[in-house]
Amino acid sequence: MRTIGKNEGPDRITDQLAAGAHLGNKNSVNKNPELMDVTSPGESVARKPRLTAVDLFSGCGGLTAGLKQAGYRVLAAVEIDPKARKTYSLNHEKVWLAGDDIRLADPVAIMKGLKLNPGDLDLLAGCPPCQGFSRMRKRNKARSARDDRNALIDEFARFALAMRPKLIMMENVPGLADYYRFGSFKKNLENAGYRIKVEILDVSKFGVAQRRKRLILSASRIGAPTLATESKTKKTVRKVIGRLPPAGTSGDSLHDIPERRSERIQLLIRSIPSNGGSRTDLPEEMQLECHKKSDGFKDVYGRMAWDAVAPTITGGCFNPSKGRFLHPEEHRPITLREAALLQGFPRKYKFDVSHGKEAIALMIGNALPPPFIAAHARAMARSLNQST
Repeated sequence: MRTIGKNEGPDRITDQLAAGAHLGNKNSVNKNPELMDVTSPGESVARKPRLTAVDLFSGCGGLTAGLKQAGYRVLAAVEIDPKARKTYSLNHEKVWLAGDDIRLADPVAIMKGLKLNPGDLDLLAGCPPCQGFSRMRKRNKARSARDDRNALIDEFARFALAMRPKLIMMENVPGLADYYRFGSFKKNLENAGYRIKVEILDVSKFGVAQRRKRLILSASRIGAPTLATESKTKKTVRKVIGRLPPAGTSGDSLHDIPERRSERIQLLIRSIPSNGGSRTDLPEEMQLECHKKSDGFKDVYGRMAWDAVAPTITGGCFNPSKGRFLHPEEHRPITLREAALLQGFPRKYKFDVSHGKEAIALMIGNALPPPFIAAHARAMARSLNQST
């Protein structure tokens, strides 16, 4: 196992983690970033130290962003991809990137670096790489079975059993539910005293302007596991990206990355009807030969609709040949800033454009939607506060 060197620990993590924060008067408490409000509207003010979390397989930081929105203090993260690590650090500079390859990371050494004992951590959260369980991969069973990333769920279990957090959250594609390692993962947690709740939910019902079904697991060793209830309102494409400045001249480098398309493809895009139009609306002479030969993939070269949610944002979200990724009315695909916003990232979330369009799109497409995570993390926090 990889161990943590003497000077490698999180220099920003202080003894407050173990000792808790001082609860002063109302005015001083409100200014203390280590405290969180655990009351509902109308109740008397009661503040407790912020709940702590560790993010495994953190990617560019979508899960951490959601946990922070829910009031958690994210102490450490583990991520192997260098570009994702760089993006994570740009946005979460106070979080300790405690390791890269999780197979070599030692959860005991990480706890030592954080001054934690087993059982101290409030929440362990993460999303093991899920490409091996995706619908496209499952259609190619041989390739899916050979995907080495499928075994990384065992590393999540190793961290969970070593750290013994009070709560565990794991998010993934629905296809994980049928995987034998997921069954073993749940059994290991149950044997360790955790109660488990698993649901497959559409993120559009939890504050994300995107149609995306995800499996989410909530586990608790201090009470009944909980998840959020659906939101009564739905965000639309218009609400999220409708008021952005023009792409190309906005001053936002992520929104201004130039487009390069052939003249024929530009003509095809200009001919797609606005606000939800599709390539199937084109006359036959304008359709691409590959589309004439296939009756599937009808979303490719389709436009999003202003007053609906977006389709699932994937790593191909900048390419109209990969899905319904054309802007509702402008003659271009959505920009990477628009993709990030539709995935639920904050407006000023930072990406290094020198990483290239494909790498950034992949990070955005693979990210966990922060509002979806925040909704469930809040529900889990309430259950923890009620039990203590």
